[in-house]
Amino acid sequence: MKEKINNLTIKMLAKELGLSVSTISKAIRDSHEISDGTKERVNALVQKLNYIPNPYASSLGSRNSKTIGVVLPEVTDSFFAQAINGIECVAQENGYHVLIYLSHENFEKEKKILKDFESGRVDGVLISVAKETIQHCHIDALMDKAVPIVFFDRVMDEVTTAKIITNDYESARLATEHLIKKGCNRILFLSFSHTLSIICKRLAGYKKALLDNQLKYADNNILTFGNDAKKDYLLLQKKLKSASKGVGILASVEKLALPIYQACEDLQLSIPEDIQVISFSNSDSAAFLHPPLTTITQPAFEIGKTAASLLVKALERRNFELRNEEIIVPSTLVVRKSTIG
Repeated sequence: MKEKINNLTIKMLAKELGLSVSTISKAIRDSHEISDGTKERVNALVQKLNYIPNPYASSLGSRNSKTIGVVLPEVTDSFFAQAINGIECVAQENGYHVLIYLSHENFEKEKKILKDFESGRVDGVLISVAKETIQHCHIDALMDKAVPIVFFDRVMDEVTTAKIITNDYESARLATEHLIKKGCNRILFLSFSHTLSIICKRLAGYKKALLDNQLKYADNNILTFGNDAKKDYLLLQKKLKSASKGVGILASVEKLALPIYQACEDLQLSIPEDIQVISFSNSDSAAFLHPPLTTITQPAFEIGKTAASLLVKALERRNFELRNEEIIVPSTLVVRKSTIG
């Protein structure tokens, strides 16, 4: 019996009572158009069968659920936590609900989430893609259903829509130059993806700084981390064990910074005397590490706020279309004691 109740639809209620679907729907919503007697009949059956209305079903025709879907690869990174705050700020001001979905860096999970959105669950989508995502057919399919999508942070350059990003190339170039100016003649670049647009841009900025300062680029100075934390740590430890003075490290994402500190402690290497470190990071704890971490701090709140504002504009204004454009919100180099002062 429980399975039947869970599978009840408004059409079944209408058939049971000999009323139209529209009448049932209005009665459940307590519409003034429906008589008290009809409402009592409908509500009595609803309670008897434990019918739970689908909050999305009534909005399918108008595609107006007043809900925004946010697809994230993870939430452990403080960048995404701050970006969500920016998104929520705009959503609440405009009467929208926010549903947050995690792909856990998995392409198949990301595809499934967007497929579910085709049912009308959300009006629009903000997405930062998983590191495994190299195709965009699932994104195109949702856009073909007239669901507006705005990328933020991790974008797919090939998709024709708005993308809210920071100045990844310029920030990495600036960070690398900072290490060079502080005396580093060999700089390691820590990555976790060969394909993500933000990592490719940061790597390009790193290479540009080396070129501009007559330092040789070497593939063995690029460490790409995978999904095995222990294996990744041993790789980093091995690389640092053979490091001589004058080595710097640029970590392309926040989660790669703490393993550097751990490896240096295990190897009895001093930061910044033996190794200087910079990381892309929005973590408040960066200032309280020993020594405090020099960071490229991204304007995560503003990126989330800008992305949400643009999406809401696309949803609220009939004649507004999302352009294929990049909106860049610049990051900031915050110098602390992990690089020589």
